[in-house]
Amino acid sequence: MMGSRSVATQTVLSVRNLKVALPSAEQQLTPVRNVSIDVQAGRTLCIVGESGCGKSMTAMGIMRLLPDGATISADGVELDGRDLAQLSEREFRDLRGDRLAIIFQDPMTCLNPVLTIGQQMTEVYRRHRGGTKTQARARAILLLEQTGVTSAHRRLQQYPHELSGGLRQRVMIATALMCDPKVLIADEPTTALDVTVQLQILRLLRDVQQRIGLAMVLITHDLGVVAHVADDVAVMYAGEIVEMGTVNSVFANPLHPYTRGLMECIPVPGRTERGGRLNSIPGIVPSLRDLIVGCGFRGRCKFAREACAEPIGLRAAGDNRRVRCVLPNEPQSSQGLTA
Repeated sequence: MMGSRSVATQTVLSVRNLKVALPSAEQQLTPVRNVSIDVQAGRTLCIVGESGCGKSMTAMGIMRLLPDGATISADGVELDGRDLAQLSEREFRDLRGDRLAIIFQDPMTCLNPVLTIGQQMTEVYRRHRGGTKTQARARAILLLEQTGVTSAHRRLQQYPHELSGGLRQRVMIATALMCDPKVLIADEPTTALDVTVQLQILRLLRDVQQRIGLAMVLITHDLGVVAHVADDVAVMYAGEIVEMGTVNSVFANPLHPYTRGLMECIPVPGRTERGGRLNSIPGIVPSLRDLIVGCGFRGRCKFAREACAEPIGLRAAGDNRRVRCVLPNEPQSSQGLTA
């Protein structure tokens, strides 16, 4: 595992009780409910969970990139001590792409197909940093080279469809870094890539982070990715964070039944029978239209009890751990997994 490192003291991004609501003809939908995270300089927080748990919507809420009619509320969202909730939409646009950047899951749908790579990268720099086209172009070439793109001068003249998936993802990373952001949010940045390219992209992100002290939020459903790059982990289910801690502590001793279920789905060399049936979590993630009261996982949890139907907050569980569960703080790992 490439993490975990010593805990940094500088919190760059702090989010308190973030809630995202979407309009609906029948009822208001809340894909994100009371999410609180802290991200430190030089560290990676991985938000992990099944599809539909609210991971990407959390990122879009922080970035204010939600569909029309969606609403955001929070007790506080601070970037380097600056309260983002107080910014107007125009002021936030000045910040987005500058101090706060994002890499999307599929670069082919995010890059403009009718503009060259060079036009798109230099536009970001000139929008936030000013300068001449020559200066912006030089910056783009430097970052493309640093992200492992060969023949950077020639790539600037190409269109997105002329590049491979791995190259397009590198272009997205280089574009996100054009203005030296404080925080980088990466939303499933390796999902559409081959396994070998995935590893290259993850190593690239770690190298960039170590070089400039970037605070990073990585969203994924892949626990292998979490083990490879995370310093800290937030496990999300049904729009809420159900467990938080350092990657080593969560992998060694998952406290929430959902976290444990995710761990038990991973085949373990020497323990999982070759050709045997893999473990799975019964049931599905609740629909956004379901009224969730108490623990959202209780319908799939073999430890569910009456207390699970009542509201449950995140509680301290020692060793900088927090868990949203009524079970006692005791070792829950059945496979002894370590990151």
